[in-house]
Amino acid sequence: MFQLYLYDMESGNDIINRVAGSSIKVLDLEEYYISGERVLLDIKEQLYNGLILKEKPFREFIKTHDWPQYQNKFVAITCSEDAIVPTWAYMLLTSALQPFARLVVFGGLEELEAKIFFDALARIDWQQFQNQKVVLKGCSKVAVPTAAYVEATRLMRPYASSIMFGEPCSTVPVFKKSRS
Repeated sequence: MFQLYLYDMESGNDIINRVAGSSIKVLDLEEYYISGERVLLDIKEQLYNGLILKEKPFREFIKTHDWPQYQNKFVAITCSEDAIVPTWAYMLLTSALQPFARLVVFGGLEELEAKIFFDALARIDWQQFQNQKVVLKGCSKVAVPTAAYVEATRLMRPYASSIMFGEPCSTVPVFKKSRS
């Protein structure tokens, strides 16, 4: 491991960057962000009197709706009204969307984003963090949902010797394996 040395002109002393030379591994969840358009499909307009979903008109909507518009998009399906929506309605939506959408989830955009990250995190070989000190990087250019940090912590905890949150130079301890 190398250490970066800088010189402090004011004091005349070398400044050692111990972070750069440490054995701490950094996991930047931003690297697992998958680009693509996120869409919310709200079926509130399909409700009869804003209260209930009727099967016949809903099946007509399913038959005539422009499904190709969701090609390669991430889609969250929901009903934002407090209404009676049977489970089969969401199943019909999913069935119609699946040939076009990259992903379909029940819920809002927050649940959609979490699911996208969960799928990406599931592909990580967490054993690479065996007995490692790991920082889950806190700052990113894209919004990483809190749920992704929770999931990463859950998946990493059996392997890492310690987990921290933040930046390598300023971390918050989250977990430390006991020395038993």
